[in-house]
Amino acid sequence: MEIFYKVKKTLNKHSMLIGGERVLVALSGGPDSVFLLHTLNNFKKELKLSLHAIYIDHGLRPNETPIEIEFCKKLCESLNLPFIAKSIDVKSFAKEKSMNMQEAARELRYMALEETAFEIKADKIALGHTADDQAETLLMRLLRGAGPLGLSGIPPVRGMIIRPLIEVEREEINGYLQRESIDHIVDSSNLKREYIRNKIRLSLIPIMKEINPNIIGTLSLTTSIFREEERHFEVIVAKTLMRLVSRKSDSCIELFLSPLEVMDKVILRRVLRKAIEETKGLRGISFFHIEDIIDLIRYGRTGGRLYLPKGVRVIKDYSTLIFTAEPPVKLSSYNLEVPGEVNLKEIELLIKTSIFENRESGPQTGVSSDIALFDAERLSYPLTIRSRKNGDYFYPFGFGKKKKLQDFFVDEKVPRDERDEVPLILSGDDIIWVAGYRQDDRFRVNEKTKKILKIELKK
Repeated sequence: MEIFYKVKKTLNKHSMLIGGERVLVALSGGPDSVFLLHTLNNFKKELKLSLHAIYIDHGLRPNETPIEIEFCKKLCESLNLPFIAKSIDVKSFAKEKSMNMQEAARELRYMALEETAFEIKADKIALGHTADDQAETLLMRLLRGAGPLGLSGIPPVRGMIIRPLIEVEREEINGYLQRESIDHIVDSSNLKREYIRNKIRLSLIPIMKEINPNIIGTLSLTTSIFREEERHFEVIVAKTLMRLVSRKSDSCIELFLSPLEVMDKVILRRVLRKAIEETKGLRGISFFHIEDIIDLIRYGRTGGRLYLPKGVRVIKDYSTLIFTAEPPVKLSSYNLEVPGEVNLKEIELLIKTSIFENRESGPQTGVSSDIALFDAERLSYPLTIRSRKNGDYFYPFGFGKKKKLQDFFVDEKVPRDERDEVPLILSGDDIIWVAGYRQDDRFRVNEKTKKILKIELKK
């Protein structure tokens, strides 16, 4: 039969099955998944397949789900195939992860499929996506402003997931089921127009078919063209990225900066996205974020940074571009002996103190940002070191009045993610030095000072 020949051609073209595999088939009771199960069962003997079917209850349609489970169970019994039913809690997951219902359902569904495949030692997971799903996905992503990768649509094969019906139209499937009098169930959620996919399926595609009756085939072919071009670019991007990585971990990647500054924008976009995709903690960056990163590379100052969703930061360093989702360093509290020294382990900084007699006749301050001088007899001991707290303030030298630490950091352009690692040195409750930046005017050396406290920062 022609429709089976079409599926077999897809299986061979994308090397989905070579024979002898154990396949977990996602079965909802809908026409596509019912046809998928019948088709693979039809190939079972020829390809020496071991088939298992799974129904996943999303917990969203309690009135319909029991009927669907019973239908799927009886179908599998009639084909003499093992059947599994699993439940997932989409509502709770969506709330916990701040996702919409469709995104949450998709993520949990794939997790359940992969978990079950592992349990039954399946080699492949077969899904019932059709050419219509492919066309709808292309239009949906086009309306949302996707790039070439997004417009390449649903991949026929991704890891252990295969989609044998991806080149078969839904109309062909419905025709076959009707001719063969094969029962199936219609999911009521597929008829609700509040979902964008359903709006495209029920409203947009019928209008497009008036212009091009073969619009499903045309759009499906378009995704294939994009996918082939993406494969070509993937090779170029992978080779380019290999030469760019300076350092990498699960939540951080550093790329050499100078090649990025002169790279063609088309390749640069792909290289940045690939680097992000390969770093677990950085996923979920949009096209507009990529454009912002390119602006940072080309026009940003050294030390400039971007703060992206999910705690991701992009930092333009002297010679590298750093992507990180690692939480910013927060300094612990320390006592500072006088004289003495303390090692701030979190930021690899040594702070050293000493006292000497004042032999100058006038006011003195530190000779650099790493050295500060204070009137030792006006301080309360022991001195302490800590990171910032809400409500902190001091009297910056040369400013002449009280200033909130938060405002000082903003004026000094101290990056947000570095503010918790700036050492604050305190006498009692008073900040005497925002170490490395500015000391407090109230404790500076003057003509009456007899003993001077010197504090030094050393890497």
